[in-house]
Amino acid sequence: MTRKADNREQRLPVPAGELPDFVPVPRQTDRHDGWTEDRQRRFIAALADTGSVHAACKAVNMSQAGAYHLRRQPGAQSFRAAWQAAIDLGLQRIEDVAMDRALNGVDVPVYSYGKLVGTRTIYNDRLLMFMLRNRAPERFTEGRAKGLNAVGQMELKRLKKQWREEYERERAQGGEARVYEALDAKLKALHQRRLDSMSPRARAAWDAFKAIEAEDEAAGYRWWEDPEHPKYDAGEDEEDGDDWEERALPAPGWE
Repeated sequence: MTRKADNREQRLPVPAGELPDFVPVPRQTDRHDGWTEDRQRRFIAALADTGSVHAACKAVNMSQAGAYHLRRQPGAQSFRAAWQAAIDLGLQRIEDVAMDRALNGVDVPVYSYGKLVGTRTIYNDRLLMFMLRNRAPERFTEGRAKGLNAVGQMELKRLKKQWREEYERERAQGGEARVYEALDAKLKALHQRRLDSMSPRARAAWDAFKAIEAEDEAAGYRWWEDPEHPKYDAGEDEEDGDDWEERALPAPGWE
C-alpha cells in the first residue's frame, strides 16, 4: 500500500541548535512510507514546535500508535532522549503562547441578532498573574511559586485516583485477604513477644491455664451447668425473675 502525499508534511524547519542530534531508530526495511530517518527527524522537530505527539504525527503523516511503537524498539535510546528534549521545548513554546495571550488578549467574535458584527479583545488577568508567578516567583509570590499549587493539586488528584484503582485491583485479586493474613501474623508476633517476656513461673502458669482451657473446650464445658461455678443457678428462684436465662435475653425492641 502506497501512502499518499500529505500537505501536512510541508512545514517550517526548527532552527538549528535547538534540538540535540540523535541516532534514528534502525529499521529492518527502508520503506518510503515508513519511519525513515528523515521522517523521524522531522517528527522530533514538529514535536519541539508543538509539544503535542498528536500534532507531530500529523505533521509527518504517521499514526500515534506507530510513534509510540517506534519509541519502544531496540536501539531507540537516542530517539527517546530526543523525544524528551523536544517535549521540553514544546512546553516552553506553549508557555510563550500563554504569555502572549495574557499580555495581548484574545480576539473573540461579537454577534448581534445572529450576525457577526465585529470582534473584541478579551484579557485574562488570572492567566497573566499565573504566568508572572511562575516566571518571576521572587517578585510576585514572596519567593513561593503559588501558581504551582494548582498543578500540585491536579497531580495529587491524579495520584489519589491511581492509588484507588490499584487498591480496587488488589482487592479484586485477593489483596484484602492478604491484608487480613498480614494483620493476623502481626498480632501473633506481638502475642509471642509478650510470652517471651514472661518470667518462667508466669509462663508455666500461662501454659497450664491454656491446657486446662483446651480440656474444658474439648469436654464441652458450660459454666451454667456446673454447680461449682459461682454464677451457677439451679433454677429454684425462677419466680423471682432473677433467672440467668432471662437476664441473658435482650430487652424488647433492642437492636
